[in-house]
Amino acid sequence: QVQLVESGGGLVQPGGSLRLSCKASGSASSFYLLAMGWYRQAPGKQREWVASIRTSGHAEYADFVKGRFTISRDNSKSTVYLQMNSLKSEDTAVYSCHGQRFDNTYWGQGTQVTVSS
Repeated sequence: QVQLVESGGGLVQPGGSLRLSCKASGSASSFYLLAMGWYRQAPGKQREWVASIRTSGHAEYADFVKGRFTISRDNSKSTVYLQMNSLKSEDTAVYSCHGQRFDNTYWGQGTQVTVSS
């Protein structure tokens, strides 16, 4: 079993930056086998995919964050990151970390990101 814990959320002004972290524990020694991703859910909206990074390190992004967000992973720390730059008010949401290997999926509790002046 893998537990995922996010951190790094908070209040930031439009145009600002935040870096989210998601640390795996439990069967963290197998972290490098997990495909990892970030999702977000804004108030009154459905959860949407933001970015993913495969075990190979290959990253993919939703169109609305391309060029602004960067996902990365450090397998030695069992951690995946989401660097968010040029934040907009519409990026306000709860950001959740997701891990998957075959049919096993894992979710963190989420961290709130609020972009407001």
